Amino acid sequence: MSTSDRNSHVFEPAAAQADVSQQIRDISEVPAIEVITTAAVHLMSAAAVKLGLAAEENAQELKDLDEARKLITALAGLVTAAAPEIGSQHAGPLRDGLRSLQLAFREESIIPDAPGKGPGEKYTGPVN
Repeated sequence: MSTSDRNSHVFEPAAAQADVSQQIRDISEVPAIEVITTAAVHLMSAAAVKLGLAAEENAQELKDLDEARKLITALAGLVTAAAPEIGSQHAGPLRDGLRSLQLAFREESIIPDAPGKGPGEKYTGPVN
């Protein structure tokens, strides 16, 4: 049953409910390390694009350092918090990627941040 009243229940076909249930079962089978590393890779990729490092011809048009700063800081928080849980085998490459992005941000920035004040450096310490 479906009505225009915003507080009423909207009927969802059983197929849609089954699809959601399948998605929940699917995600329940994914190890935490894979979820964490996938999220980190997405943050890295987005930050690289916002730094103008995309392989596209219009890479410089996509550059947005304010957005890059936010993404790098979120990545630093995730990597720092997750490192003890995922182990050095998984955290090491994520830290390397994070550091590369932090250094690329320093190179792209017109006004340099003070040491320890760059994106994510409150979590990682100063990057040189």
